[in-house]
Amino acid sequence: MVVNANKTGLVFGLMLGGWHALWAALVAFGWAQSLLNFGLWLHFIKPIYVIDEFHIRIAVGLIAITATIGYVLGFIAALLWNAIHRPA
Repeated sequence: MVVNANKTGLVFGLMLGGWHALWAALVAFGWAQSLLNFGLWLHFIKPIYVIDEFHIRIAVGLIAITATIGYVLGFIAALLWNAIHRPA
């Protein structure tokens, strides 16, 4: 089965960018600190990190960079998949 590298990159990019868009929304609504504290507490870690105030430019940068990284990783993964699964 041949995998379309562009479509795979888009899926990975949307997933990683979307995950970070959700995080940015949690920061914007003021819910991120409580969620982080809870997650760390569940792992027996004393919270030492403090979530900064929301800045739209930082959020856009975070989402754009992580979506780009996701696209590149998905594209590379599809190329590797296609290379490994070539018909004999």
